[in-house]
Amino acid sequence: MAAVAVVVRRGLPQDRPLLARMLELYQYELSDLWLQDLDARGEYGYPLGRYWSRDDCHPFIVTVNGQLAGFALVDAALRVGSSGHWMDQFFVLKKYRRAGVGRAGPVGVRGAARPMGGWPNARQPRRASFWRKVIGEYTGGRFVEHELDPGSWLASVQCFSSSTGIASS
Repeated sequence: MAAVAVVVRRGLPQDRPLLARMLELYQYELSDLWLQDLDARGEYGYPLGRYWSRDDCHPFIVTVNGQLAGFALVDAALRVGSSGHWMDQFFVLKKYRRAGVGRAGPVGVRGAARPMGGWPNARQPRRASFWRKVIGEYTGGRFVEHELDPGSWLASVQCFSSSTGIASS
């Protein structure tokens, strides 16, 4: 893939339908890990309302060369630590993976989210190595990893300090 221009911007109310559609793709990819079935309409569904109704929840859209490429959902529902934010969901379309978009996305979210302080995140075991690499590059290897067991799968959480607050991924 040629050079890409990755842009991360805050989601707007008019982005809600496209986020819902991308979340369906994301949830399908995780259907072997998440204990969730399709509803009567053939959709997984995701409670997006809080991302537009609460000040501590933030949707982000990722584009590559002006095309939709993914999203990030960030909130303050911490699982580790006492301050910062939690990257609740992060997704990059397959077409844009392995082209640096996955690495650029979280860093872009940090830039777009600067006013809200730090952010954390939990990852499934099959994605833990990706997050260790991204966070290791971002922090120069200065992070602490915690293991969470939320019930149906084991998660790795990388916690680190950033110039604008405490963060984890």
